[in-house]
Amino acid sequence: MDIAACYRLLELPPLATLAEIKASYRRLARQYHPDINPGDRTAEEKFIALTAAYEVLIESVQLLPPVEITPLKPKIKVTRPTSPPLSAAEQKLKNDYYQQLQELWKYQKFPSAIALSEALARRLPYDKEIKSWQAICYQRWGSNLIIQKQPDKARIFLKEALKTDPHNRQLWLEVEQEFRRLEKIW
Repeated sequence: MDIAACYRLLELPPLATLAEIKASYRRLARQYHPDINPGDRTAEEKFIALTAAYEVLIESVQLLPPVEITPLKPKIKVTRPTSPPLSAAEQKLKNDYYQQLQELWKYQKFPSAIALSEALARRLPYDKEIKSWQAICYQRWGSNLIIQKQPDKARIFLKEALKTDPHNRQLWLEVEQEFRRLEKIW
């Protein structure tokens, strides 16, 4: 079971605290416990899944280094440039490039996918979707480098993925898993 699925199963936001994980598990366990729902097979299966998800999350939270809490600073509103609407030609170019990226990902041609996504990002610099594709290219190449036993290069590309699309929570979770995999191997 992946970590994101565990958070969803326990009805938690990604990266919830240990206290939130425990509280959510207790609440849901009381709701689906077999003693409360005798003979209800669905409730029993839900309880088993909740318990498995809880154990995965507890283990993953304990592996994380302690977080240093700093006082909150006043929020400053940051305005990001918005992407102007794409012309029909730009939209066609974007769609064609996406199809090419799909093929490159399928055949694990990650350096070519990175080059293609970087070229498209230069062409359409404010398109958030393209930035996301670019980050995915970096993440997949980093993952592949772990398999190829090149941990130093893998770290570089995984960090680049986070830097390229820092607001993508799913990407953060996947990169976090890759870093954990790196720690286990090396």
